[in-house]
Amino acid sequence: MSAGLPLRKQIALELFRRIRKNRTKLHELRVLFWECTLRCNAACRHCGSDCRASTTQPDMPVEDFLRVIDELTPFVDPNRVMVIFTGGEALLRPDIEQCGQELCRRGYPWGIVSNGLLFGKRLNALLEAGLRSATISLDGFDEAHNWLRGRPDSFRMAVWSIERLVRTSGVVWDVVTCANRKNFDDLPRFRQFLMAEGVKNWRIFTIFPAGRATRFPELQLDDRQFTQLMDFIRDCRREGFHVSYGCEGFLGNHEMEVRDTFFQCNAGINTASVLVDGSISGCPSIRANFHQGNIYNDRFVDVWEQRFQPFRDRSWTRKGQCADCRMFRYCEGNGMHLYDDRGELQICHYKRIR
Repeated sequence: MSAGLPLRKQIALELFRRIRKNRTKLHELRVLFWECTLRCNAACRHCGSDCRASTTQPDMPVEDFLRVIDELTPFVDPNRVMVIFTGGEALLRPDIEQCGQELCRRGYPWGIVSNGLLFGKRLNALLEAGLRSATISLDGFDEAHNWLRGRPDSFRMAVWSIERLVRTSGVVWDVVTCANRKNFDDLPRFRQFLMAEGVKNWRIFTIFPAGRATRFPELQLDDRQFTQLMDFIRDCRREGFHVSYGCEGFLGNHEMEVRDTFFQCNAGINTASVLVDGSISGCPSIRANFHQGNIYNDRFVDVWEQRFQPFRDRSWTRKGQCADCRMFRYCEGNGMHLYDDRGELQICHYKRIR
């Protein structure tokens, strides 16, 4: 057992650790991201691009992605694999509905992550194509949101998209917010705004300094603010409003108080992605040096089954600040997206709270 946590939480973490080991052994694919474009109609200050990709990279043709789906289908239950379109801004593509229809025809549920600028206009067509889930970004009130997204109409369009979703049935959706120094003090008031709008599920994440985000220090919460954010999320949940912190990292005594489950980086365990250049990885946020193959050279199924060792055996992460940490057995080196090109961990959420 590990000191510093209540006994009941330690016992629960040990049980979850066994479950996680079994999930890793089985590595049943449940979520497949398709980074279908790098084009975007916003200029977000927190964009986490690893700076190796360029908007000159052409969009992946739908037929290339569907070929991956057809290779995968004999090996999975399509109804249990959620396909999520992401970007860039996926809705800059005019053929998202076409691809969604093809996925539905093959039995796959699908969803989309969007900045909301085009979502409201396309919602009817997306629903007709079988949309099952959606995430809309809204990063505070108009000034803070527009500052972060780099467009003066961004807040208005995102709110309109949310208002349309509120009136829609059959779609599981949430609002995701980037907590930063610009919007931090307004989060309690923003919570009331979201509740008044009819939002039932709110997800909050924080920024680590990568890509464009390195140029804007006001995006980073200090350790005191970060701990206060965890307390805020915990209190919201206790009061009945479903707020959760993103799958960022292990949070010590805040585990199971700010999320629905204990921390686990699901990249390469039940989550994979096909990136715009054909790269096969865990999730779209992970650095290019962890790509495991490419659909133009490899069969996706073979890569999923035979590679992903760095994701499934995390013993290599027990170094540096993780080397002698007593929480490593539960954390396993934090989220894979937090490792740089040299394979070094950039940030430890547990230490920030401590």
